[in-house]
Amino acid sequence: MTNKPSVQSLGPLIYVIGGPTASGKSSYALELAAKHDGVILNADSMQVYDGLHTLTAHPDAQDQKQAPHEFYGYLHPNAPCSAGNWRESVMPRIEELIAQGKTPIVVGGSGLYLNALMQGLSPIPDIPENIRTAAVREQEKLGNPGFYEALKKRDPVMAERFHPYHTARLIRAWEVLEATGKSLSEWQEIPRAGPPAYWQFDVTLVMPVRDTLYERCNQRFDWMVENGVLEEVEGFFKKVEAEEIKPDVPLVKALGARVLWQYLQGSLSKEEAIERGKAETRQYAKRQTTWFRHQVKEDGQIQAVRVKT
Repeated sequence: MTNKPSVQSLGPLIYVIGGPTASGKSSYALELAAKHDGVILNADSMQVYDGLHTLTAHPDAQDQKQAPHEFYGYLHPNAPCSAGNWRESVMPRIEELIAQGKTPIVVGGSGLYLNALMQGLSPIPDIPENIRTAAVREQEKLGNPGFYEALKKRDPVMAERFHPYHTARLIRAWEVLEATGKSLSEWQEIPRAGPPAYWQFDVTLVMPVRDTLYERCNQRFDWMVENGVLEEVEGFFKKVEAEEIKPDVPLVKALGARVLWQYLQGSLSKEEAIERGKAETRQYAKRQTTWFRHQVKEDGQIQAVRVKT
């Protein structure tokens, strides 16, 4: 990645901060907000939900006193949210902030959300929940090799692009075909609806070296356990059991949620649950790091891409 100077005269500057979990993105966002009269806008697919605030590392009261934070916990856990849904909500708010003379600072680890904002999305219609659920169940029934072969028969173009164990991508290709009758490849050929031409993005990827990142993951998980996350997880899963929250919502897959619930039910020791939760977090951070290294690229609207360790 190369650096180019940020040229605000080309248009309003929107700061974008990406990187893996526990990397220090939120702290850096606060620094920028203090310097540039900024408003911090969440781009994390778990933090959009009102639930498991501690486990998903929502900004605490002290952080919220330092700068305005928006799009955290604004959706009920049962509400669907895609990169497209989030983009439709955030873009008008960015326009409002620019008009008010404020600086939008978009921060999060969901790279698909960030790319949706900066590069736009193919105009694929929203997939009905029943079709998405059916696709997931078909994948679970057939297993990855069988599901891959089934997709290959129906959509060889998309199957050719994926490994048989790219589970999420295979399900996505399947559900789009089911819902629209068109291959995802056909939708991807349609020009994307990008951001306004006058927006300019200044991107910083917060990417600590591996040992530092893993240590931060471990320390944060310990802090969560010491600061009420067990009570939070217990309350959340009791709502699932009471059917107030659906059993397949995204938050159920929050890092550490299931293993901590297993501890609370007595099927894991506390030490084992904590170690598994830390391992999940480290593995996810590793995958995020790999994604960010290869996916965020400069284009005409990105004035700079920096890596901060």
